[in-house]
Amino acid sequence: MRLQSRNPVSTSAARPTSAAPGHVRAALVALFGGAALLAGLAAAGREPSFKGDVPYEPTPHAVVNAMIELADVRSGDVVYDLGCGDGRIVIAAVRRPGVTGVCVEIDPDLLRRSRANAARAGVAERIRFVEGDLFETPIADATVVTLYLWPHVNLRLRPRLLSELRPGTRVVSHSHDMGDWAPERRVVVSTGPKEAVLYRWTIPPR
Repeated sequence: MRLQSRNPVSTSAARPTSAAPGHVRAALVALFGGAALLAGLAAAGREPSFKGDVPYEPTPHAVVNAMIELADVRSGDVVYDLGCGDGRIVIAAVRRPGVTGVCVEIDPDLLRRSRANAARAGVAERIRFVEGDLFETPIADATVVTLYLWPHVNLRLRPRLLSELRPGTRVVSHSHDMGDWAPERRVVVSTGPKEAVLYRWTIPPR
């Protein structure tokens, strides 16, 4: 899970200010809430990263494969992952003949990791790596877009998907829907003790 933003969460210690008591309480809640989230991720064996607004959370490989199947990735497709993390979704997608991909990631360390992973997989030449904000990176040439963001981010991104993507482009989201934009398909994937919910939409004619 990865949100691209030019306003990363600050992890610096709070300094005394003349703010009203309510503001001070809000700052303390944010500070200790972030610490609790990091502790929870560590306990779950996940890799926290706060270069963006939410922590990076790797997508399980079973879910990666299910997302690619749900998107019906095929020869000629250009697969974008907005917030690609370590690149695993695009890397899996471009293993299919005739598929190319674009990894969009604001965290330079994660983007370097995705490049290295693609090189190890022997598919780096079929992927374009973009260090940038997912709300600003051009996406018009995508035929498939994959997402693993948070609900409010999906809703913020939704108008851009509908206005900039070509009709027929498939959009697949892990875990979160698009509000009142009803998905055409909903799939539940077992990942051991947990289940993941995937959603698919197709950009409609204008």
